[in-house]
Amino acid sequence: MNDNLKPGQIVKGIVKNIRNYGVFVEIGAGVTGLLHIEDISVSRIKSPEERFYSGQKINVMIKSINKEKKQIVLSYKELYGTWEENVQGISEKMVLDGIVKEADKYKNGLFIELKPNLVGMAEYQEGYEYGQAVKVYVKRIINDKKKIKLVIV
Repeated sequence: MNDNLKPGQIVKGIVKNIRNYGVFVEIGAGVTGLLHIEDISVSRIKSPEERFYSGQKINVMIKSINKEKKQIVLSYKELYGTWEENVQGISEKMVLDGIVKEADKYKNGLFIELKPNLVGMAEYQEGYEYGQAVKVYVKRIINDKKKIKLVIV
């Protein structure tokens, strides 16, 4: 294992293998790390194939290194920027395009992806499915709680 690799470091890699739980990324010199599905995006995704394909060149951040087990855990979502950076340019009363990322009436709403690392919530409505494109009205931005309340239009 390369001793020059450190947690927090951003490295270039190539997607080598995609599984339902994550992506194996070669980060150089035969070293491969695992990018867990929950570290791909703040938005809920059902499969890593929504974001990646085999052979794709990507940048990843080294999340952790376990030298004894020879394991490297990677992250991708930090490269999309912080919540504060992603919400810039969005204001209340705007109408935006979004993608339904979770439609579960028991969760009290629909999670709508506005950007790869920015999700808002609209009231639950029947008939919306995962992956469906929608137009949303920005009802309220709550910066201190990092929440965006939306209305589907």
